[in-house]
Amino acid sequence: MQNDDDIPNARHRAVPSGRLARLGGFGRLAGGVAGGMLAEGARRLAAGERPRVGDLILTPGNAARVADRLSHLRGAAMKLGQMISMDAGDVLPAELQTILAQLRNQAYRMPPQQLDGVLRREWGADWRRRFRHFEASPVAAASIGQVHRATLPDGRVLAIKVQYPGVAESIGSDVDNVATLLRVSGLLPATLDLKPLLEEAKRQLAEEADYVREGAQLRAYRERLTGDARYIVPSLEEALTTRRVLAMEFVEGRAIEALADASQEERDAAMTSLIALVLRELFEFGVMQTDPNFANYRWRSETRTLVLLDFGAARDVPAATSDSYRRLIAAGLARDRDLIREIAVETGFIGTAAATAHRPAIDRIIAAIDDALNRPGPFDFGDRAFVPVVREEAKAIVADRATWHVPHVETLFVQRKVSGTALLAARLKARVDVRGLAAAAVGYSG
Repeated sequence: MQNDDDIPNARHRAVPSGRLARLGGFGRLAGGVAGGMLAEGARRLAAGERPRVGDLILTPGNAARVADRLSHLRGAAMKLGQMISMDAGDVLPAELQTILAQLRNQAYRMPPQQLDGVLRREWGADWRRRFRHFEASPVAAASIGQVHRATLPDGRVLAIKVQYPGVAESIGSDVDNVATLLRVSGLLPATLDLKPLLEEAKRQLAEEADYVREGAQLRAYRERLTGDARYIVPSLEEALTTRRVLAMEFVEGRAIEALADASQEERDAAMTSLIALVLRELFEFGVMQTDPNFANYRWRSETRTLVLLDFGAARDVPAATSDSYRRLIAAGLARDRDLIREIAVETGFIGTAAATAHRPAIDRIIAAIDDALNRPGPFDFGDRAFVPVVREEAKAIVADRATWHVPHVETLFVQRKVSGTALLAARLKARVDVRGLAAAAVGYSG
């Protein structure tokens, strides 16, 4: 979630709640994009160019239209945009990256009347009497809800997450509309079967929109981590939690991205704790909070404690998925590059067609990562020397749309968390004993 304090242009804008209103929002988006395409197409033809449809869609003007409309609709539409931006930012066209970056930074929030309407439906007309003070201005805004600070009569301070109206009911149509937008942009080949992924995305987003479920996940994580001084999980205020409102203890903490200015030791401690937690989720808990959004974490410097805030995307990790990662990590620790490639193909990390057509490039990618991970000392996430090599080798694979492959959905959700965690570690330039943590997690003695 994002603090309004960090976004000076935060403003009120009612979130469309009915199906017709949301469909109209997508219709206006399509109309605006079409108008932008016509204008840009005419300009390029007049200049003697023969533009491609994809070029016309992904203009800066259209990028602004898409970002603004999706951020207004919020819900699944905005959530999917944010997910794509974290998962595939390096391989997307610059214009689409602009759209998605804007989605991460938009700060629309419900006007007071709409907020009051939601809380009346969930808590009753006299809901204000439950609190000594309820801050009308949200302290954070996200894709499906916004967070308010409130004080109970007994003095306890809570974080109250209030879901935008209509979000839960519009998930199916929003996902389908975003998928259509990606299709018509020409970014995805028509032969790529997205149906299993889209269905799973709808299921996952429906679970995230159920705050009673999230409250149960929060309680379960709090129990798992009880006694581990590295982590704080807020307590749930069950009496105030409904399917559309989540109430929990307000825990102060510093935005984890702000650690970029902290000492090397502190950055290393924060990321070591987070990476250790991801490994425990994968190999010990069998449950993973799969949303790697940086705003889901806070850091308490005085105690070197990681605060965990969001559990809507927590999901079971099947034993087969954990086993795939265990085998892949063991092969990596053994530095058996052929076995790494074989397991990656067998478990669906890499498509068979891509592995056959681009084996030399894949082998060079594996070698570059292997070399980086096996330098002496902790792994330096700030040393990105291997990234240009990987990006260059991946160009031909990405360009070969005939070999594009969608891994199993369970692998995608886990890898989303793994990749997002690595992205945060790189942002903080942390140095972490990744090999030691991984070896302990999978029981590798080498």
